[in-house]
Amino acid sequence: MKAEYQYLVGVDGGGTKTQLRVERADGSLVAVGSSGPSALMHGTGKAWSAIIAALESAFQSAGVACPAYQEVAVGFGLSGVNNKQWADQFSAQNPGFGDIAIGTDAFTTLLGAHLGQPGAVVAIGTGSVGEVLLADGSRREVGGWGFQTGDEASGGWIGLRAANHVERALDGRISPGPLASAIVRFCGGSDAFSVEQNRERVIAWVNDANQSVIAQLAPLVVAHGEQDPAAATILRKAGVEIDQIAHALDPSGLLPIALCGGLAIPLKAYLPEPLKTRAIAPRADAATGALILLRRQLAAQQAQGQEAV
Repeated sequence: MKAEYQYLVGVDGGGTKTQLRVERADGSLVAVGSSGPSALMHGTGKAWSAIIAALESAFQSAGVACPAYQEVAVGFGLSGVNNKQWADQFSAQNPGFGDIAIGTDAFTTLLGAHLGQPGAVVAIGTGSVGEVLLADGSRREVGGWGFQTGDEASGGWIGLRAANHVERALDGRISPGPLASAIVRFCGGSDAFSVEQNRERVIAWVNDANQSVIAQLAPLVVAHGEQDPAAATILRKAGVEIDQIAHALDPSGLLPIALCGGLAIPLKAYLPEPLKTRAIAPRADAATGALILLRRQLAAQQAQGQEAV
């Protein structure tokens, strides 16, 4: 590891928020920070702005002066890194950090969940993806195809189904229930469910919504899971989708598998057996995983430097 870095930072950049962890080279915690989304789908410039805001917030909360960037090495786990154009653009915009290591948010989630050891994860947040690390060091991804066609069981996926449910209810194609009424209110409509203005409000809200905004409907679905059959149906289907991802990652069922992300805990109740019993909580978060990624890169660079001497 290069000795000149005063701080090492791990970043978990998703579609809803950015979380980071600042450590010294010896692994001692300095601070944690958070800010808005830094998924690359929102633009690489916005991603960097969110990351810098989280970093400055972390040092401020710790009462430590923010160091010069060249004294800091950063590991990133970012949504959207599998788009090479976005990843290259993000790297090129590095504002001066001494070293950066970049991986997908799925991989850093995997590294954090099992502290770098073999295992599998299904990460369920604004989007969703599964990844497995095998004993031979190889890894494989399942899902993560994006909001338009995939991201099953994610906040965006649940939100789309919730939006479709309320549209059907407003049309009179199905009977409205507590979930539909809650969504109408969330979109700015009134408690008088059938008024035409509610249809207009929902149409306007949905047409202006991106993945992160649509995912805001997911907590409403979770909140109504025990009282509204429509919500329960969506959540049970999400559980089946998670089970299918898990099976594709590890057909043997022998590897440890962790459920991660903001929807992991509320959706666990809707998983089929035996996954419900088998699934574990992650040992650490994706920001820690990004630090593992960074430390491995720095160690490899140091080893190469020693070989060159």
